[in-house]
Amino acid sequence: MLDVFNANYDRAAQYVNASPDLLDNIRTCHSMYFMQFPVRIRGEVRLFQAFRAEHSQHRQPTKGGLRFAPHVDLPEVATLAALMTLKCAIVNVPFGGAKGGIALAPRDYTEEELERITRRYTTELIRKNFIGPGVDVPAPDMGTSEREMAWIANTYNMLHPNGLDNLACVTGKPVPQGGIRGRREATGRGVLYALREFFLHQDLVKCTGLSGSMVDKRVVVQGLGNVGSHFARLAQDEDHAVIVGVGEADCTLHAPDGLDIHQVLAWKEKTGSIRDFPGATTLEEPRACLELACDILVPAAIENQITANNASRVRAPLVAEAANSPTTAEADAILRQRGTVIIPDIYANAGGVTVSYFEWVKNLSHMRFGRMAKRVGIQTQRRMITGIEALTGEVFPSALRDDMLHGIDELELVNSGLEETMIDAFQEIVSIMNREGTEDLRTAAFVCGLNKVVMAYEQLGIWP
Repeated sequence: MLDVFNANYDRAAQYVNASPDLLDNIRTCHSMYFMQFPVRIRGEVRLFQAFRAEHSQHRQPTKGGLRFAPHVDLPEVATLAALMTLKCAIVNVPFGGAKGGIALAPRDYTEEELERITRRYTTELIRKNFIGPGVDVPAPDMGTSEREMAWIANTYNMLHPNGLDNLACVTGKPVPQGGIRGRREATGRGVLYALREFFLHQDLVKCTGLSGSMVDKRVVVQGLGNVGSHFARLAQDEDHAVIVGVGEADCTLHAPDGLDIHQVLAWKEKTGSIRDFPGATTLEEPRACLELACDILVPAAIENQITANNASRVRAPLVAEAANSPTTAEADAILRQRGTVIIPDIYANAGGVTVSYFEWVKNLSHMRFGRMAKRVGIQTQRRMITGIEALTGEVFPSALRDDMLHGIDELELVNSGLEETMIDAFQEIVSIMNREGTEDLRTAAFVCGLNKVVMAYEQLGIWP
């Protein structure tokens, strides 16, 4: 993963007006914490290796996910933290980048055991000042969810009694525990918003040979975890895309005429796998989904899935990277040479951190979004309807009246803010691509993020 980051960073750096020493400083991960802690599991003491990396404190707090995975190590979280710094800058979220992880397979432990491990990890972070509302704010990532974030928040709160802003120490929490509506599906929804905006830029769309919008586009999704499942559901339900293939760790499903993603997810919930889903062909090779004929390929699983070995067989003209670093540097070069358009991960999957920012602000303000304004909005709409009816002598249809008098709630505000963020960032990336003549959207996105981080360092100066 580090070689991918360095290759993209070096390609973008040539377009950034900054001294080499400053660019080297920005590339470097500034704070890394490796810990080993014991937890009693089934009558024996097991030693767990865990990590937290804070890439850059040019904005505070730092922000990044916490993953539970057997392969996680310090170089991985340090690289992901660097990507988070640039990702936050691209979408104008005022955080530095961070990332963390514990080297374990969640399926090997009971819920009670995972809770003890998570609470001990949180305690270690507190001891070294690697967590806090103004210091470093974790969020869910691979292998973690709202459940683990609630444990982290509770542990932090127990060890910081009477802390007014304690809930802001972590995001991605359950809504009753200080979370925010829309956070669970935010990353997948952000990918969808990115694709919607892409189809409004005809010069880019022309490069793919596609046309129109997301409607009826044939889509393949790799990975039906939190990101991929929500993206597939939203793309099908809201944009009427046709999901022709999905891939999981054990197999691929292919249905040229389309899958009902709700039925696929229900089948997975019932059987534990997508294998042998009725009406679809099961392919034994998990990565076969990457090579299916489609209009849009959405890798939403883990890193390094499109490689030099299979890039030449990717048939999709458009790739939207929902996962972190799903494409290796060698594969990226092959795809670009073939004319494949890639909406890069560093922008496309920024929906999660964007809505995490909204949750953090909500926790600091101690106020649910829309709480004070909803009724005022409804009353304003009611007066407008009454006035129009009085002037025209016509009565509004009941369905339209009900819709207008619904009022704006937290979820609608969150989705609106997310959509605006993804649109603004995409337009900024395209503007850089056109102005600087960068090779592709990925390079332009890196330039976008780097320019903002460079500006911050130049304005802040170096202390002492």
